[in-house]
Amino acid sequence: MVSHLSRRLRRARFACSAAVLVLAGLAAPVAFAKALGTPLGSQSSKPDIILIVLDDTGFSDLGAFGSEIRTPNIDALAARGLRYNHFDSKAVCSPTRASLMTGRNPQTVRMADLPARVLDPSDLTRDRGELPQNASTIAQVLHRAGYATHGYGKWHLAPESEDGSPGHNGSWPLQRGFDDFYGFFLGWSDQYHPKLIEGNRRLASPNAPGYHFSVDITDHAIKALDEGRDKPQFVYLAFGAAHAPIQVPKPYIDAYAGVFEKGWDALRVDRLARQKLMGIMPPQAELTPRAASDRAWSDLTATEKTVFARFMATYAGFITHTDEQIGRLVQHLKDTGRFDNTLIVLVTDNGAASEAGQKGSFERLYAPNTLTPEQMLARLDELGSDKTQSEYQRPWAYLGATPYKRYKLWPQLGGVRTPMVVSWPNRIHDGGKVRTQYVDAVDIAPTLAAAAGTAFPKTVEGKAEIPVAGASILPTIGNPAAPAARTVQYFELRGNRAITQGKWRALAIHPRDDDFEKDVWQLYDTDADPSENHDLAAQMPAKVKELKALWWSEARKYSNPPLAEAPKAFRYREMFDGSPDRTEPVVNEGEK
Repeated sequence: MVSHLSRRLRRARFACSAAVLVLAGLAAPVAFAKALGTPLGSQSSKPDIILIVLDDTGFSDLGAFGSEIRTPNIDALAARGLRYNHFDSKAVCSPTRASLMTGRNPQTVRMADLPARVLDPSDLTRDRGELPQNASTIAQVLHRAGYATHGYGKWHLAPESEDGSPGHNGSWPLQRGFDDFYGFFLGWSDQYHPKLIEGNRRLASPNAPGYHFSVDITDHAIKALDEGRDKPQFVYLAFGAAHAPIQVPKPYIDAYAGVFEKGWDALRVDRLARQKLMGIMPPQAELTPRAASDRAWSDLTATEKTVFARFMATYAGFITHTDEQIGRLVQHLKDTGRFDNTLIVLVTDNGAASEAGQKGSFERLYAPNTLTPEQMLARLDELGSDKTQSEYQRPWAYLGATPYKRYKLWPQLGGVRTPMVVSWPNRIHDGGKVRTQYVDAVDIAPTLAAAAGTAFPKTVEGKAEIPVAGASILPTIGNPAAPAARTVQYFELRGNRAITQGKWRALAIHPRDDDFEKDVWQLYDTDADPSENHDLAAQMPAKVKELKALWWSEARKYSNPPLAEAPKAFRYREMFDGSPDRTEPVVNEGEK
C-alpha cells in the first residue's frame, strides 16, 4: 500500500499543478438550457450540486493559485472551470459558514463570531451564537426544491450546549435542512480519532489503523451519490483540512522533503511570480511586507529551519491528501456519468491560520508549546501522526496569504480573501479563465439556489424570512464581462472593520476596549494596489469619510447592534497590536 501511495505521490509531484491555466467563456445558463429544449431548473436538467469547503487554507495555498503545494485534482477542476480571484470570506470559520449556508451576513444571523458555549435565550443580538429559525439554509431551500441534501465534515454552527437530543438539537444539521449528516460538531477534531456525530447522535471515535477523517467523509459522499439516483443531489463536503491538527500519513509529508527549506520569505516571491503568470494577480501587484513581529527566515537557527520546514511539509501533505480525496469524488462522478451536470463550488473559509505564533504547536493544539527546537527535532517523525496535534508557525500563514497582509482573523485581505474554484462542464465550455468580479461568501447560497432553478423564500409557512444579503453570480459564470452581482460589502470581526466599494477598500484595526471613534482608518485603491500596500487615507480624507459613512449604513442594515466589542470569550485571544503570539490559550475551539 505504501509503495502504491509513493508512486501516486511521485506522479503528483511532477503534475503541473502550478501551470499557467488558460480559460474561456461560457454560454449563459438560460440560453444553454433553451438550446437543449429544457428549461433551467426542470427536474431533468437540475444539476447535482457539491459545495466543498476547505478550512484555514490561504489564498495562495493551492496549485491553481500559485502554490508549490501539489493539488492536481483541484487544478484540473480549475483548468476546465473558473477561478475567482476576488472571493472574500468572513476571516474566521463559523461566520463564513453561516454566510455560506444562509446567504446572509453573519451578524444578521447572530453568528458574528463563534457559536455560543451555553445559549442565553434572552440574547437577540448579533453575538447570540445561534442561527435564527427564520433564516433558511441552502440545504432547506434545495430540499424544498426536490433535492436530497447531504452534509459531511465540519459543522460548527450550533451552540456547544446542544447535545443532539430532542429539544437540544435545533441547530444540528438535520434540523437545518440536511437529510443526513456525518462529521464533527465543533471547530476542529483529530483526523485519526475524530469526535463524530451522525444525524442527531454522537458516535465513538474511530480507532482503526489507517483511518483518516478526510477519506471517511469522502467515502460517505460517494455512497450518497451512488444511492441517490431518483432526485438531484446536494452534497456539502466540509473537510477538516487544512485546519490544525495537521495530520496526514508520513509518505505525504516525505514527498515535500527539500521544498520548504527555502523558507517563507523566498517562497512568497516565487508564489507571486506564478500568480502573475497565471493571471491570478495583475502585473502591478506587489508583495506586502512581513509583519515586524513575524520572524525572518534568515534569522532562524539551522535547527529551527529544519523543524519549521517539516511543519510546513506536513501541512502541504495534508492539502495534497485532501486534494486526492476530491479527485476520488470527481472520478466517481465521471465514472457514473454525472460529472458534466454537476456544479462544484470550492472555497476556503478564511485566510491561513495564525494562531500558533512563532513557535507553532507541537503536542497539543491551542496549548503553549514548551518544547525547544532541539526537543521538537528529536521527535520530528511524530509530526502528522496521532501522537501530536500540531499547527505550523505563524509566518507560514504569511506565506499562505501571498501577496496580502496578515492572515486568518485580520481584516486585511490576507485574512479575508481566499481561493474559489467553480466547475460545471455543461455550462463551462472553455476552461481555465480567471474571473475578476467581486464575490462574497453571502453570494454562494443564492448562486446554488439559482443553479437549481429556485430561490430563497421571503416567507416560510406564513412567517417572514430574514432577507438574503447575497446575490447570484451565475451571470458571471456565463459571461466574463458580466458585472459583479454587488459592489459593496461590509466586514466586521472582533471590532475590526472593513468596507469594499468597487475598487475602494477601507479598513480599521480596533484596539481592544478602546473608543471606536479613535480607530484609525486605512484606504486602498485595489485596482492600482491589489495587495493593500499603499495607504491613501492621508491623501484622500474625503473618500475615507465617505467609506466610513457607508460602513455605518451597511452595519445598521445588517447588524444589531451595528458595532460592539467582541464577546469576552474571544476578545483577548488576538490583540491585533503586532504581538508575535496569541495572548491567551483557546479553551472552546476544540473537540467535545
